[in-house]
Amino acid sequence: MKALVLHGIGDLRFEEMPAPEPGPGEVLIRVVACGVCGSDIPRIFVKEAYRYPLICGHEFSGLVTACGAGVDDLEKDARVTAFPLVWCGNCPACERGRYAQCSHYDYLGSRSDGAFAEYVVAPRRNILRVPERVPMEVAAMTEPAAVALHALYRAGGLSAGETAAIFGAGPIGLMTAQWAELSCMGKVILFDVDPDKCALARRLGFRYCFNTAETSAREVIDDMTGGEGADIVIEAAGAPAALTSCLEVAGTGARVVLLGNPASDVTLPAPLLSRAMRRELSILGSWNSTYSALGTRGEWQVVLQSMAASALLFSPLISHRVTLAHAADTLTAMHRKAGLFSKVIIQPILG
Repeated sequence: MKALVLHGIGDLRFEEMPAPEPGPGEVLIRVVACGVCGSDIPRIFVKEAYRYPLICGHEFSGLVTACGAGVDDLEKDARVTAFPLVWCGNCPACERGRYAQCSHYDYLGSRSDGAFAEYVVAPRRNILRVPERVPMEVAAMTEPAAVALHALYRAGGLSAGETAAIFGAGPIGLMTAQWAELSCMGKVILFDVDPDKCALARRLGFRYCFNTAETSAREVIDDMTGGEGADIVIEAAGAPAALTSCLEVAGTGARVVLLGNPASDVTLPAPLLSRAMRRELSILGSWNSTYSALGTRGEWQVVLQSMAASALLFSPLISHRVTLAHAADTLTAMHRKAGLFSKVIIQPILG
């Protein structure tokens, strides 16, 4: 098969390699679409990967090609997506169904080979069918959409009349904002330093999106809440300045959710920490999403049902569609910030 293989930091090669074969309980999937996650860029160009060579890519959809022993409930060409975290099943977290907190997990696209390739193998228990109404490039966004939904669940949801402030108008931030608007009648306010991202947010229908390079987030929130502050604040940018702003705009008893992967160390001023203490803020971590291996209503199932109902706008988030053969150039441009990139979809079947 053809694949985009990482051989070292920044050493990304489009090359031929043996296609994987499904073992017992596994499924071979022909990749139709694979999204580029914000975490893929530092993994490829900045940080050491867990191993080399490695095929990245964990946001994908595809067609069932072959099944290993013990898998008899998926027909050839079934449309599927896959939860990329492979849990051990034996640790205390797994016993409670908290797979994202597994002590000995594997992960497609970071620890094991992922979907920047024509084929990928995944355990049957990780696979969900894609509803017929859902385009495959939209289904490839199930993973980030579930991550965004999980962040809102971590905050306890947004009640009518509450205000949510979301820092970061990239794909995850915009998905989180859509979930927030879908669930309540409160205000959803977005902030970003990139005017192009703010423009995209407005095209998606978000009335309140502000460029923090031009205006103070705290002044905006104070003005829109009568000085009370936001009830839910979600940091979806991974930027130290954004976290500082999150704590500045949080109202008394607010829930602050850490969603963005930190790009660097964060230093907080003592007065800001004192303010957070006095206001009794709840600071909540959010990582990955919940997945039900029993077919019950987990976050992944909610996302796919919402996609089938066209409840959220996913296609407008796609800024680039590229073939596998040309993906390395696009990934390099993303690393160099050479243009506006929202959700980039790699389409291996096209080349």
